[in-house]
Amino acid sequence: MAGEGEEIRTLERTPTWAVAIVCLILIIISTLIEHAIHFLTKFFRKRRKSLYQALHKIQSELMLYGFLSLLLTITKEPITKICIPRSAAENFLPCEFEEHSSAIEEETFCHKQGKVSLLSGKGLNQLQILIFVLAFYHVVSCVLTFALGMAKMRRWEAWEEETRTLDYQFSHDPRRFRLTKQTTFAQRHIKFWSEHRLLRWPVCFFRQFIGSVSKTDYTTLRHGFIMAHLAEGSEFNFQNYLKRALDTDLQVVVGVSVWIWMVSVFFIFFKAYEFYSYLWLPFVPLVMLLAVGTKLQVIITKMCLESRGKASVVVGTLVVKPHDNLFWFSRPQLLLYLMHFILFQNSFQLAFFTWTWYKFGLRSCFHRKTEDIVIRIAVGLIVQYLSGYVTLPLYALVTQMGSSMKKAVFTEQVIVGLNRWHNTAKEN
Repeated sequence: MAGEGEEIRTLERTPTWAVAIVCLILIIISTLIEHAIHFLTKFFRKRRKSLYQALHKIQSELMLYGFLSLLLTITKEPITKICIPRSAAENFLPCEFEEHSSAIEEETFCHKQGKVSLLSGKGLNQLQILIFVLAFYHVVSCVLTFALGMAKMRRWEAWEEETRTLDYQFSHDPRRFRLTKQTTFAQRHIKFWSEHRLLRWPVCFFRQFIGSVSKTDYTTLRHGFIMAHLAEGSEFNFQNYLKRALDTDLQVVVGVSVWIWMVSVFFIFFKAYEFYSYLWLPFVPLVMLLAVGTKLQVIITKMCLESRGKASVVVGTLVVKPHDNLFWFSRPQLLLYLMHFILFQNSFQLAFFTWTWYKFGLRSCFHRKTEDIVIRIAVGLIVQYLSGYVTLPLYALVTQMGSSMKKAVFTEQVIVGLNRWHNTAKEN
């Protein structure tokens, strides 16, 4: 009984020094986090304004998570007074029990009516912790994904510098005639399998793991972008442009839109043991990620096939023509939304695993077998690595092959100048 009284002790029976110590610790932690965010804000505002905007979006999303937690706290008592029949409370449970226990620690409003609460006070507290863990994993996952992507794209700096050497300019001399099939890009993509769709997709599936972006892919797509949107022989730094475009895309990925929240609600519902979600739910982000990576490789191969079909002889170097028709529903932006969904759902899976481990133990009913634990952790880490180091750089390169170019083609200084000119023109 003493233990039960200790658990429900209110502030009026708690020493003031204990409350003061807890408040002091919370204030110190909050202040340190606020100063860290402020430092990052100043750093990115000076050096990479697009990342500063993404950081501002992260702050907004953290406020949303905090608002959800606050709503749960405020509505805790009304929710616990929503009563449902005991029979309804024994359906779609996340774990299968031999005997459904309806024991209640203390008498509640619904217990007096012979019913149970829609969500108990303890369950709401646990849900608040899940929201906090999800917010943490989502932010860390986005940052880690883009850090891996930037690390992979640093290798492209050497390729970009090579395009300014005399050897490169000689090998891509616009007065030089070559057969299309003799170009390095065509030799890489035009094979016996590239003509057949049933063979093309399996090959492109495996190609995303081995040399997903080769130097010849980078230089050819770079040349096609410059020829389509700029001018031949331009000194345009394509690699820096990709970095700016990816910084802008980060603002979309770190956000959580309404449709993603709705899908997450369905994912929570399917955690019921009747659906055997442990057999298929962890693999949903992985399957979608592999499909996106395969599609990106298929787009590169199709561009090569289209270029070969236009002429058997090329002047200078093979020119690929960017256009939206190569993408699903002719919308390159759709791939970004899919990446957004994949990262969030993978964060949700890892957050849910961490939360159940923390609240119920590693060997709880949520993951009784070693295989379940290994699958959840392994799939989560694989998706995190593949999305950042493999798929994201490939996405950054291939999605520039749409019909239109992004505003990131201009440097931040040029954008500021254009905005100033635009405002001056409006005033005059």
